[in-house]
Amino acid sequence: MIAYRYLRISAHLLAGLWACAVVFPRTDAAGRERRIKRWSGQLLSICGVQLEVRHLAQEQAPHAMIVANHISWLDIFVINSYQPCRFVAKADVRDWPLIGWLSSKAGTVFLARGNRREVRRIYAGLVGAVHGGERVAFFPEGTTNEQGNLLPFHANLFEAAIEAAVPVQPYALRYLDASGAPHPAVAFIGDMSFAQSISAILRARQIKAELVRLPVIESLGAHRRDLAQASRTSVAQALGHPQS
Repeated sequence: MIAYRYLRISAHLLAGLWACAVVFPRTDAAGRERRIKRWSGQLLSICGVQLEVRHLAQEQAPHAMIVANHISWLDIFVINSYQPCRFVAKADVRDWPLIGWLSSKAGTVFLARGNRREVRRIYAGLVGAVHGGERVAFFPEGTTNEQGNLLPFHANLFEAAIEAAVPVQPYALRYLDASGAPHPAVAFIGDMSFAQSISAILRARQIKAELVRLPVIESLGAHRRDLAQASRTSVAQALGHPQS
């Protein structure tokens, strides 16, 4: 059974490579979004992840900067299976086998840590992308984190929402087991490699990804630090984390 699941995910990744190399250059933005959404949903299915989406916001903002807490490399595909976005991810992701290349071709922007000039360049690109009608998402914790904890939200990229004059749309994300407890198989922290993470997920049972769409936070007249803190508070409340 495990060997079969490895074969399925390998074939799915290869199909994604083919689509990015051959299909994407010949289709429009809407067509790419449809394929990204479908491919991401299929990836979750192969990994045994069932997605449940809850809405604490009545309506989804047509143009917003999407932010979420960060637990696993799966997070990108969970969000993309619901709402395809152009993600900002740490530069390390680009070096992951297959996933790095796929992420790049899907429009992911890679950010080098500690490089302020790079942050400024990416920030300007994000503003242009939002003005061009694209949905942009990033993980303001800056790294994956153990479930049950929530790191401070870095404020730098929130400036792009202010400059683009769009609200911030927070999402709260968690992975649960059959009993409703945080699922240990999705942990992607410390020295764990991407291959080790995939192995743990494929061997796991009954992973439920719960994605909660939260009310938008207006950026007009706000400071980036206020947006970061308001977004973190909203996510923390949805996850039932203590405020700090």
